[in-house]
Amino acid sequence: MQWEVVIGLETHVQLSTVSKMFSGAPTAFGAAPNTQACAVDLALPGVLPVANRAAVERAIRLGLALGATIAPRSVFARKNYFYPDLPKGYQISQYEIPVVQGGRVEFLVDGVPHAVNLTRAHLEEDAGKSLHEAGLFDRAGNAASGIDLNRAGTPLLEVVTEPEMRSAREAAEYARALHALVTWLDICDGNLQEGSFRCDANVSVRRPGEPLGTRCEIKNLNSFRFLEKAIEYEARRQIELIEDGGTVVQETRLFDPDRGETRTMRTKEEAHDYRYFPDPDLPPLVIAPEWVDQVRAAMPELPAQMAVRFVRDHGLAADAAAQVTQSRAHAAYFEACVAAGAAPKAAANWMMGELAAQLNRDGLDIAASPVRPGQLALLTRRTDDGTLSSKTAKDVFAALWSGEAGGDVDGVIAARGLAQLNDGAALQAAVDAVIAANPKNVEEYRAGKAKAFNALVGQVMKATGGRANPQQVGALLKQALD
Repeated sequence: MQWEVVIGLETHVQLSTVSKMFSGAPTAFGAAPNTQACAVDLALPGVLPVANRAAVERAIRLGLALGATIAPRSVFARKNYFYPDLPKGYQISQYEIPVVQGGRVEFLVDGVPHAVNLTRAHLEEDAGKSLHEAGLFDRAGNAASGIDLNRAGTPLLEVVTEPEMRSAREAAEYARALHALVTWLDICDGNLQEGSFRCDANVSVRRPGEPLGTRCEIKNLNSFRFLEKAIEYEARRQIELIEDGGTVVQETRLFDPDRGETRTMRTKEEAHDYRYFPDPDLPPLVIAPEWVDQVRAAMPELPAQMAVRFVRDHGLAADAAAQVTQSRAHAAYFEACVAAGAAPKAAANWMMGELAAQLNRDGLDIAASPVRPGQLALLTRRTDDGTLSSKTAKDVFAALWSGEAGGDVDGVIAARGLAQLNDGAALQAAVDAVIAANPKNVEEYRAGKAKAFNALVGQVMKATGGRANPQQVGALLKQALD
């Protein structure tokens, strides 16, 4: 390896509060432009910000889940820069003393455990949004840009990693793990399309063992796939630039998904360029130990803890446990299946297999699955008791998905005649007929060719419309042939 890629991520997690970070204005998505910005958000003279307690509590919740330190005293600062969508001319953020310090995120990459250490997670307010869409004109009728300040003041928790990731794939899996955690904790709705969870990727390259190279920051990546592609492109760009004798310039870049490349946005600022200083309008944020204890007591069971419990109590493999705890909705679905009588391993296999495939095909979340946990549990029991084969069980699942027979498992089985054929006499007759009709396969089997036996089993299954019990068919065939 001639080059090593060094990656750090800054993730903006929009907190799921009903009001903004320092005002009582609403945070609902999709309102008409500039209808959700109050006097505080607009920085009108004489207004004073007040910190949102619910936002602070969500920061504490994430800090506890990450094993981080919750600062007993943190400070809000003014980050000064001038941009049209920043009405105050500064952003209220945290710099020297953030509310969450340290912590780590653990995740898997191709089944291999990874962990990334965090520098911090700090509270801040979002800026507004510049609109460069067609149909906007100034008073003279010229094409113009617009400003929507609805997002101004929306509470964010910016989660900053150490520069420890070494591949685009690792960065994408980290982002997925953090996304899963913040939605599990119910501190963020995780909606990437609406900008509730977006990443800035800091990328540099170096020869192994050398000091860190000059980094470029790729802004506002709101797709895990785009995050991975942007990092891959940027790493290649920097390597090719250096090998051609050029120098990487520290700058902020944007990713163009249509062309699959990054491009220059502006020169990258340093911290001193923002002239941070404590906001004189806001007192230090003091978090008493009792408040932290209250938040800790109300915390849900974390996905890693639940996965360990599923391995211990239900005998799931570690990867299966990780899959069924990928979200609270998945975990709730699994536990409801088991409570309804499904064997845990069977429920997990169906969730990772047929159910996951159908959800992906229809673009649905598991909470919106047409096949409810009780139906899936009964379906697994009908497979276990021999009523259905694995093939006919999938046919029943498809019928349940489409709402056939009102979602009644036994009703679908009866209406379609899918009950497995277990009658010994009927199966024996089918086996005898197949043996008589396929002398060549019989001869090959007796000559030691295992494939011939499978061919005979297939013929019996075909003759019975796929309803024969495969285990009984195999046993009867072997008895007759041997």
